[in-house]
Amino acid sequence: MVRDLETGGVSVKHQIVKALHGKYSIDELCKFLQISRSGYYKYVKRQQQPHKDEELKEKIRAVYEQRKGRYGYRRIQAELERQFHLKVNHKKVLRMMQNMGLKAKIRRKRHVHSKQVANLGSRIAENLLNRDFHAEAPNQKWVTDVTYIRTTEGWLYLSSIMDLFNYEIISYCISDRNDNLLVVNTVKRAFEKRKDATGVILHSDRGFQYTSHEYHDMLQKVGARISMSRKGNCFDNACIESFFSHLKTEELYLYDIPDKKEAQRRIDEYIRFYNEERIQLNKNKLTPVEYRRQLAA
Repeated sequence: MVRDLETGGVSVKHQIVKALHGKYSIDELCKFLQISRSGYYKYVKRQQQPHKDEELKEKIRAVYEQRKGRYGYRRIQAELERQFHLKVNHKKVLRMMQNMGLKAKIRRKRHVHSKQVANLGSRIAENLLNRDFHAEAPNQKWVTDVTYIRTTEGWLYLSSIMDLFNYEIISYCISDRNDNLLVVNTVKRAFEKRKDATGVILHSDRGFQYTSHEYHDMLQKVGARISMSRKGNCFDNACIESFFSHLKTEELYLYDIPDKKEAQRRIDEYIRFYNEERIQLNKNKLTPVEYRRQLAA
């Protein structure tokens, strides 16, 4: 028998140890079969791995479905740690998602209306932000913009303000009309919500609403510092543009929105999700609201 074992593979010996370790000690069996204990334990670990991987796949799918397919492998990796206290290499999460056919919703390029730019005689401000998107505390740097939302009933216009400290959307307004009132109301809501925002930099592009006398006069009254992108340079306001892209890709353009009321409901739901549930990988893997509350704790 020993001669047969000597000619057999190492894995066969590992199987014998596993079968007999209830009757004999693992040390005795490994010594008799002339194999190492460490090699045997590696074999046992490998045998357990498929079961563990199946459990991990279930958790990955649960997170993917919970987040409605919005998350890629890095955010799913972060959620595995948050929800299940599992530390898994991001490459393994990616490989498993590929094997399971799970893919995050991809941003698609779409035709958008050209923005109306400032007219002669309008007010242009210096680029105070200058692509420095880092803020040490809330209400230091805000960015704002207007985007277009397509519905079967026509266009809606969404004006939003984001705090660069934690990427939280602190104010937004939705309207059938893209006019000065839409932007002014968005700013009013922001200052009603954030009473201690005197001196904040509020950065925008050079759209006609932001160069209007009404907009500039109001910001001077509330003590905000006006900043504007360089002409025709969307990268100067990249953070709010990125938010709009996520909103449309992850929530709006997956569906044929039947009417403006449904579009508004989806926008409201997504902004709540974005602020309270969607983790930011470069903000300690916390949501915007969690990151702000961590500062106050």
